[in-house]
Amino acid sequence: MNTHTSFKAEDSGFCFLNRLFDIMAIGAALYLSLKLYGEVVTTSYIMLYFTVMAVYLYTAESVQLYRSWRISTLTSNVALVVLCLFVAFSLMLVITFALKSTASYSRVILVGWFSLALCYTTVWRVAARMIKNTLHKKGYSIRRVAVIGCTANAKRLINEITSKPQLGLQFCSVYDDREADRLPECGKTLSGKIDECVDSARNGAFDKLYITLPLSADKRIADIIQRLGDTTVDVHIVPDFLLYNLMHARLGTIGDVETLSVFESPYYGAHDWLKRSFDVTVSSIALLLLALPMLVIAAAIKITSRGPVFFKQDRYGLDGKAIKVFKFRSMTVQDNGDTVVQAKKGDARVTPLGAVLRRTSLDELPQFINVLRGEMSVVGPRPHAVAHNEQYRKLVAFYMLRHKVKPGITGWAQINGWRGETDSLEKMEKRVEYDLTYIKNWSLWWDTKIVFLTFFRGFTGKNVY
Repeated sequence: MNTHTSFKAEDSGFCFLNRLFDIMAIGAALYLSLKLYGEVVTTSYIMLYFTVMAVYLYTAESVQLYRSWRISTLTSNVALVVLCLFVAFSLMLVITFALKSTASYSRVILVGWFSLALCYTTVWRVAARMIKNTLHKKGYSIRRVAVIGCTANAKRLINEITSKPQLGLQFCSVYDDREADRLPECGKTLSGKIDECVDSARNGAFDKLYITLPLSADKRIADIIQRLGDTTVDVHIVPDFLLYNLMHARLGTIGDVETLSVFESPYYGAHDWLKRSFDVTVSSIALLLLALPMLVIAAAIKITSRGPVFFKQDRYGLDGKAIKVFKFRSMTVQDNGDTVVQAKKGDARVTPLGAVLRRTSLDELPQFINVLRGEMSVVGPRPHAVAHNEQYRKLVAFYMLRHKVKPGITGWAQINGWRGETDSLEKMEKRVEYDLTYIKNWSLWWDTKIVFLTFFRGFTGKNVY
């Protein structure tokens, strides 16, 4: 683990949507202003739009307009919008004056543009706040929160959660190994010991866990984090000071309390929407192109051996929840119990056609159906049989963190040669290492790269039988 990687400031994926809505709102304002004045959209006005947007977005980043969206009041957010618009339009006027091109533009249109832009950017923010607050009041998009450590930071954190329902968080419990009479900060809300907290995390009792122990207790925190690596709970640390030695950490906030995430899915906010859009697009195209070959394979399986065309095996999906993964049947048996024996070289259970399908990964084509159903992704850690998951989660550190994302048809481990039979612990450790590297560094561009590389080195492997 690289302990020298600096952590990232949390930038919710909804910030992307906020920027997009502002770009659309300001563009719509210009278009309507032109239409109301009876003018057409010309190249000059398009260039003016790009100038305004460049200055607006730069100013917005400078005043942290989008980063403050999650915790700021609506009034302060709108005030920053006014500031950004004022700076953008003022600089635009200065530029047009310097270029002696002010006569090319109507003052009425420019005033109307500014007024409508202010109106649109304000209205969508008000609407978004209202929708978000309504959903939270009705119980939608609520995340259950637990806390480890009865400290002053814990008290502040709990107060923030309970006093600001707009955060969409529900406080559940607090855990500490000390006795309640020694915990003046939050003794009345004590739910149990840390061992009970880990057990509750494994059972899905809450979605997020915040560690508020003093960071001087680094060994104790490290032990808790190690044990929580066998869960799928989002884990954050509430630091007493900035912590620079955790790999792939991200700063976040709960109200005015700073937190530091340790284990968290990379698909937060709009990133989840981007990932899902990529999956639906790629899988839809794949199924359209592969429909005929898949029908041929299905007919060949039915003709050459007895049994069903598809083999549906229980696997772990997102957050460790059970899913049924589709494959073309390639064996004479359908192991799906507590003991699943991996295919080995010369395995008698593999049919002649199945051997070809497995070597070329054609048996996995039906998993595009799983992708469309939302159970899998095109790119992600390969799903293992439940029996293998239960075996290796006890042997490989942070194994269950593979399930912070949906399993994939292809992945970073597969295109780097770590696919097929895992007949040694080292092979599984390497596979998990590559899977976690992918999760920690995910981007849509990386998904595209992996899909491309799959065509050259992802369909075969020396350990595939």
